[in-house]
Amino acid sequence: MEDLANFARLVDAIRPWLTHVAIVGGWAHRLHRFHPLATAPEYQPLRTRDVDLAFSTDAPLHGDLRKALSKAGFTEELSGEHTPPVTHYRLGEEDAGFYAEFLTAKIGSDLKRDGQRDMTVLKAGITAQKLRHLDLLLEVPWLVRIQVEAMPITRSVDLLVPNPVSFVVQKLLIHKRRDAQKKAQDVLYIHDTLELFGASLGQLRTVWKDEVRPRIPARTANRATAIAGELFKGVTDVIREAARIPQDRRLQPENVRAAIQHGLEEVFGPVVNSTS
Repeated sequence: MEDLANFARLVDAIRPWLTHVAIVGGWAHRLHRFHPLATAPEYQPLRTRDVDLAFSTDAPLHGDLRKALSKAGFTEELSGEHTPPVTHYRLGEEDAGFYAEFLTAKIGSDLKRDGQRDMTVLKAGITAQKLRHLDLLLEVPWLVRIQVEAMPITRSVDLLVPNPVSFVVQKLLIHKRRDAQKKAQDVLYIHDTLELFGASLGQLRTVWKDEVRPRIPARTANRATAIAGELFKGVTDVIREAARIPQDRRLQPENVRAAIQHGLEEVFGPVVNSTS
């Protein structure tokens, strides 16, 4: 309940910008449960202390987001040596407390013209971190309607989230860059997303074929499906660790692997490798 209250506080603070800002990361996975195509399971979604907020580099963000967050009780926490520095917008003073961070896509070189690393950007008063493949999460976003009965917001709101296909594909593309803990967490996110939309995998395949794949380079699409085939052709230590993460259910590594492989083949088609 505390998580929901904090998230509601964030949503109310940035309402004027929500038409251009998407909720991505772990909170997107939680919000997917509110979509009409989702079949919400009995177990709890993975908990994450941070909210990732993404926007396109050319999004018309006007006004002062920083001031709005400050007024709602969020304080800036700066880190790193980048200019501007990576910034978390924290609610409360605990190290493990709730915070938000803004993200945007990194396009082109990692370096600016002056030779400095191009890692952050300042827009509407806030600092956003630039990440590879972040733009994929903004392709064909879905809207989820959040009612006041489900969350302590001041009034109902429509939130932008990545469609589940883009969500999964982005997890595949960034897999090699993640540390061991994040890799396992991402595998569980993929498993739970495919299970959440298990009754609608046909619709997700249409989203992939007709909406997502045509908007990304063929090389990127092929790499995502190749990664999917390689990651889930057998049980690995990453899959074993993913199966150990949930505290409210018992998962078997082979079942996790098989469920993911089946779901990905239903969405992407036979290009995903099998164990046979």
